[in-house]
Amino acid sequence: MTETLCPATADITNETNWSEAERLAFWDNAAKRLDWSEDWHTTYTSTGVDTAARRGPELRWFEGGKLNAAYNCVDRHVEAGRGAKVALHFEGEPGDTITVTYQDLQDRVSKATNALVLLGIGKGDRVVIYLPVLVETVVITLACARIDAVHSLVFGGFSAEALKFRVEDTGAKLLVTTDGQFRRGEAVPVKHNADAAVSGDNDIEHVLVLRRTGCEVPWTADRDVWWHEVVDTADSTLIPEAFDSETPLFIMYTSGTTGQPKGLVHTTGGYLTQASWSHEALFSNPDPEQRANDVHWCTADLAWVTAHTYEIYGPLSNGVTQVIYEGVPNAPHPGRHFEIIARYGVTSYYTAPTLVRSLMGWFPAGIPAEHDLSSIRVAGTVGEAVNPEAWRWLRSQVGRDTESGIPMVDTWWQSETGATILSPRQQDTGFKPGCGTRALPGVSVDIVDDAAQTVEKNLQGYIVLTKTGPAMARTVWGNPERYFTSYWQKYAEQGWFLAGDGARFDADGDIWILGRTDDVINISGHRLSTIEIESALVAHPSVVEAGVCPTPDTRTGHAATAFVVPFDKSVVGTDLSGEALAKQQELIAALRDHVATQIGPIAKPREIVFVPDVPKTRSGKIMRRLLTQLFEGSALGDTTSLQNEPCIEQVKQICDAR
Repeated sequence: MTETLCPATADITNETNWSEAERLAFWDNAAKRLDWSEDWHTTYTSTGVDTAARRGPELRWFEGGKLNAAYNCVDRHVEAGRGAKVALHFEGEPGDTITVTYQDLQDRVSKATNALVLLGIGKGDRVVIYLPVLVETVVITLACARIDAVHSLVFGGFSAEALKFRVEDTGAKLLVTTDGQFRRGEAVPVKHNADAAVSGDNDIEHVLVLRRTGCEVPWTADRDVWWHEVVDTADSTLIPEAFDSETPLFIMYTSGTTGQPKGLVHTTGGYLTQASWSHEALFSNPDPEQRANDVHWCTADLAWVTAHTYEIYGPLSNGVTQVIYEGVPNAPHPGRHFEIIARYGVTSYYTAPTLVRSLMGWFPAGIPAEHDLSSIRVAGTVGEAVNPEAWRWLRSQVGRDTESGIPMVDTWWQSETGATILSPRQQDTGFKPGCGTRALPGVSVDIVDDAAQTVEKNLQGYIVLTKTGPAMARTVWGNPERYFTSYWQKYAEQGWFLAGDGARFDADGDIWILGRTDDVINISGHRLSTIEIESALVAHPSVVEAGVCPTPDTRTGHAATAFVVPFDKSVVGTDLSGEALAKQQELIAALRDHVATQIGPIAKPREIVFVPDVPKTRSGKIMRRLLTQLFEGSALGDTTSLQNEPCIEQVKQICDAR
């Protein structure tokens, strides 16, 4: 294979006026940044949506082309003489650190690949990876890609039930797990969850176990194998094979907030092209001469699609140095992230709005001066629309060493799209707090009504992709009809992808994401976004975080009910009396007035419930449907994808006692 890296940044100033030929030429050039063993003969074709067959479009990118994703992320950098460059700065929660160069990474991935082959894993086989954020997680992921085994990463905090579903749905032959993981200073056992997940009817042949904490684990001799006995002893030489561009690379399960999680299938060439290009466009230094100094940190768990694109495949394909951190952000203290930024000289910091709101709560007076944040050059948010107050805090606090605040890439995209769709650019001269602004080059969006007509400015509609990018998911694993009904059925005639989020154009034509369309609250005919009400609440100095949900009201149809995490925990609960009760009632009145001032009287929450936390998925999305169910006392939907499942019982007790 030969190096064919091209300049990463094309002229994208007039992309809104591109013809289809120009759009495809853009993606053609973006793909040439990668190393292909065989060139493609056709950049893009699509078989349209078939309503009669209940089938979504059949998207094909870079047909005829062959490449290897792991080679592009590791080997080519070594062959180009960059093997001594740091690929990963790993920091474990207990404080252990590992520095991995690209040469080290190549050796580790080659060993893991040979171990997979010895375990009987080959092209097309599925491997479920149930690990925390570790070097080995990146290694085994790339090892799968190296031999064209389809990987599916599962959040290390998920329950045995959630893991079991993914093991069985994928038909995986191998489960990779660990003895335990470190969380908040404790070694938490994990292997028993893995055992429970593979105890039913499945195709698992081996469970590969990494020794992380050293705790005792149950063992099945004819199935379980130790990583250090199989991987660490394997041969470190391997010549990677190239695979067709449309070969499946991974299965990414959605969070499962509505019904069973969907296993979205992403393929190799198109996904890697858009991941690589968009990472460089969003996070790399605009001056190519300065990019050798970039240190990227995406704080997402490796099982989240954000980490696949902007923590594994995007940064590594670009030969970037990055940080990966195993633990939670407030262990052993709330300033852990800022210590890490200073220690490794992080230049780009990409995180979730929920973490920003937590940091605001931990540091109400601002980030202490002893933390050196001078290396930070750009910050980004992902997961759901960021509240303007949290946006301003991130820009001014983490970016405090830049006079006007650091550039903010406020990204909007989904597991389905595989890479960022909306975002400001680093080079923009102005930024709007919480605004996704406009589509990146090579994709097109619109905001439309039920009749597929573009909505007027400042009116809410459905955001749709009218032109998808090469990273778009191709189908739902084992259920192509669900791919059609979930995303393509509503606008089948137009061939548009329905994202499921509400949005609006502002007076300048910029796009604001308003949250899931089924999170809209209709109060007396007024359609209000839950995120707008939440943002108003978070802007109050007494509020750390807020989740707003619709609840039935006989007079208005719906009412807004707010679950608020306050700074003052003495107001949480229902059995308060005396001064605490008076303080609670005073704060409720103040918050309702605040929302009325910020948005209007119609948006005032009918009820405000103070809670210690609100339920969130691992990607930081507040599960508002669960809040409605908890408030009403009805049966709960799927909770397996929560990052903070213990809060459910706490919120339930408060709601039940009302």
